Amino acid sequence: MLYLCNRKHYLHIYFMENSNKYIAVAYQLYTIEGDKAKLAEIATETDPFVFVSGFGITLADFEKEIVGLAKGDSFDFTLSPAQAYGEFVAERVVELDKEIFCIDGRFDKEHIYLDAIVPLQNQEGDRFMGRVIEIGDNKVKLDLNHPFAGKELNFKGEVIENRDATEEEIKKLIDNLCGKGCKDCEGGDCGSGCGGCGGCH
Repeated sequence: MLYLCNRKHYLHIYFMENSNKYIAVAYQLYTIEGDKAKLAEIATETDPFVFVSGFGITLADFEKEIVGLAKGDSFDFTLSPAQAYGEFVAERVVELDKEIFCIDGRFDKEHIYLDAIVPLQNQEGDRFMGRVIEIGDNKVKLDLNHPFAGKELNFKGEVIENRDATEEEIKKLIDNLCGKGCKDCEGGDCGSGCGGCGGCH
């Protein structure tokens, strides 16, 4: 099947092979720094991480490790920064004028605070997230690196489901990727589980 999605003047073409898999996994994610492992994220059996293979929704090397496993199989693998979210880039730490975050002339303290994750958009219309790391008198410093940038990631868990995705599941995913699946997120992550951003893994 060939699906077309025209979004923001870009034509996205998705070619669906018959091998697209509907996969659900429960796992514990540890970040590895030196000889120390820190628990960073958990996906449980009752609330697993779910994706359809072949869409680039999740990390390519994560998908490669999982897609060949059967329901009930366990896994334990580690991804290097290059396989995961890349190295930490100092240039992606930026300072922005504080007035950008003002509403009706007042600084938005409710949403802009230390460690807050803030949605941003550049002049080209590209959207991305930044973490607030410092608030000064006139500037707000944000880290645009992924939170796991520069870190090895160790995934330990179990495959809850691995089967051929149905045409309905693929169509729903396409709609979400095209921004049609959730009226609140315009193709981004609205935080309501619609998967509009295609997940963060």
